[in-house]
Amino acid sequence: MSKFNLTKRLTLLNRYYKITKFYPFLKDTAFKGGAVLVAFVVLLLVLEYFFLDFNSLLNTLEATYSWQVVCSIFLTSETFFGIIPPEVFIAWASKSATPWLFLFVLATISYIGGIISYLIGTRLFLIPAIKNHIEYKIATHIVNLRKWGGFFVLLGAMSPIPHSLVSLASGLIKYNFKRYLLWALFRYARFVLYALIIFNVLVSS
Repeated sequence: MSKFNLTKRLTLLNRYYKITKFYPFLKDTAFKGGAVLVAFVVLLLVLEYFFLDFNSLLNTLEATYSWQVVCSIFLTSETFFGIIPPEVFIAWASKSATPWLFLFVLATISYIGGIISYLIGTRLFLIPAIKNHIEYKIATHIVNLRKWGGFFVLLGAMSPIPHSLVSLASGLIKYNFKRYLLWALFRYARFVLYALIIFNVLVSS
């Protein structure tokens, strides 16, 4: 592709994203993501200083439940609607003997959970009543996915938008699986970024 054609393509993409209001949505999502992280950190600090020894609680959980149990719960959560915030499990990982190894395991589990959600989405046509119900519930995600494709998968991987719901929507509309796998890799980046903050807060508190 020539430099001229590349410039023209980027200009057209930029215009498209402006028309479809992608940039305001991106700004709003980034703000919400930052707010969620700040709220979680503040909650950790408040609990630690005024109500309970959060570090001791995490140590107790780490000692009481095997990593297999914790990882199984996390896989279930990441497959079905992100029931438990990943930040809770990142905090748990900080108390292990090898926190960054466990963080990588958690990120991989989250990535796999998204793939399972995607595959579930591709099979929902077998049960029309459930398919129609879920399509109604995640209609906004489906619309955004059709507008922005891979960039919306990226936002689902990086932001508070539930990764499992974006993955489910991707499967439901049969978004290209290989492209989905590539964009969903940003899930690892989210875990690293959040861990850099949460690990430091727990160590210093």
